[in-house]
Amino acid sequence: MTGPLLEVAGLVKHFPVRRGVLGLVSGHVRAVDGIDIHLNEGETLAIVGESGCGKSTVGRLVLRLIEPTAGTVRFEDVDLLALGATAMRARRQRLQVIFQDPYASLNPRMTVGAMLGEPLMLHGLAGDQGQRRVRVAELLELVGLRPDHARRYPHEFSGGQRQRLAIARALAVEPKLIVADEPVSALDVSIQAQVINLMRSLQRRFGLSYIFISHDLAVVKHIADRIAVMYLGKIVETATTDELFRSPRHPYTRALLAAVPLPDPTAVRERALLEGDIPSATAPPPGCRFHTRCRFARESCRRDEPQLVNDSQGSDTTHATACPWWQEIPPPPAPPEATGQNQDRIRLDRLQAAFVSAQEAT
Repeated sequence: MTGPLLEVAGLVKHFPVRRGVLGLVSGHVRAVDGIDIHLNEGETLAIVGESGCGKSTVGRLVLRLIEPTAGTVRFEDVDLLALGATAMRARRQRLQVIFQDPYASLNPRMTVGAMLGEPLMLHGLAGDQGQRRVRVAELLELVGLRPDHARRYPHEFSGGQRQRLAIARALAVEPKLIVADEPVSALDVSIQAQVINLMRSLQRRFGLSYIFISHDLAVVKHIADRIAVMYLGKIVETATTDELFRSPRHPYTRALLAAVPLPDPTAVRERALLEGDIPSATAPPPGCRFHTRCRFARESCRRDEPQLVNDSQGSDTTHATACPWWQEIPPPPAPPEATGQNQDRIRLDRLQAAFVSAQEAT
């Protein structure tokens, strides 16, 4: 295979709005309105944005859990939208998903062993019951659970353990691409870190590619190689993770980053607060869809729809922005310096370093 593992071009999904007893179509919800993304082998692409921006719909469209209104989805140089039901079922071995709520996605009437063994049987990856039992035990150990957990039911596990089961089920058929739809949003912070570290470890071990869907940029920073920022069905900025956090361009991206909490409770910084609500996806505003909430909007923003343009300054970077005026917008304020307890910790670290240097010198 040459080129990216996944290529999505012109992807559109409009959901019909039906009213009345006859169910006549009175409009459409423009959930995804023409986006282009690509994903390389072993890479993690994060799709971030507010609730209702269409990011989860993109994940379902890539997997063909729902059919697109328009566009193309190519995976391993194969047009997924041209496949029939039988061919698509076989292709699903390479495409898996981790849902946001693991308890809702796990069958409460099936034991863990039956749940993990079912995809092995459907795709012919384990010949008899004994082989499936061995493979289930391997999958459980792979995600940090014990083989004897195969006899339990989903309600007997904690939230973090259930998400590990969801990851094990996704790994059962040896996929190349996993779409993770808000996989840690319902978990405690410490459990989030464990699940993220597990996903990164499995990615390195098996060469997995992820589409990681989230609204939490603090989580995305630790797992994504590239980030695509969505707003009201459109991608407004894409860049590598380091580049996006170091130099955000679009006003919406800056507002999202400003909402990420700082680890220092004594730190004070300027907040880029957004005014108003997200416009209705049934009737998005003309021009730039963000102009109704952007304090830097100009008259042309209300009239002309901006294109996502790769205007990177360096030849080895890819930073695309759907804002023609980003260079004229004042740069975001620098992160505040550590104060309070963090400052005391810095002084202590310096003192310890000086003490170690003195000991080595003697």
